[in-house]
Amino acid sequence: MYCSRLVTCSSRNLSLLTRSSGLRPLSGVISSPATNTESAQPVSTYNGLNMLSVSPLLAQMRGFQTSATRGDIDSAAKFIGAGAATIGVAGSGAGIGTVFGSLIIGYARNPSLKQQLFSYAILGFALSEAMGLFCLMMAFLLLFAF
Repeated sequence: MYCSRLVTCSSRNLSLLTRSSGLRPLSGVISSPATNTESAQPVSTYNGLNMLSVSPLLAQMRGFQTSATRGDIDSAAKFIGAGAATIGVAGSGAGIGTVFGSLIIGYARNPSLKQQLFSYAILGFALSEAMGLFCLMMAFLLLFAF
């Protein structure tokens, strides 16, 4: 039942698109020059637009998509996202401080485990620093790749 409705709707849309005016872009239909200047007809009486319902809302949406305000909002969103991604670098610094602070406490409690504690501290430092670098990389990607 639902499948038959879908097939009829798609076939109806396909028949609209196969007509010659359905393949023309809207800007080409609106800006097409009139052949005779004395008998120029308004755009709404053009034969190709009878099957397409062009609403004023569509024209407003097209104007909004290309406005300068949208570019400003996009650039502001890039800066906000890059700033939020940079917060992870501060977390990396706190993690490195915690790792080496724990190394000092562990060495003070048991000096004989100096070499093993130091290797664990270097591993913790590397993992914490890697997370900070990933955050910094995401910030640069947001700023310069998008």
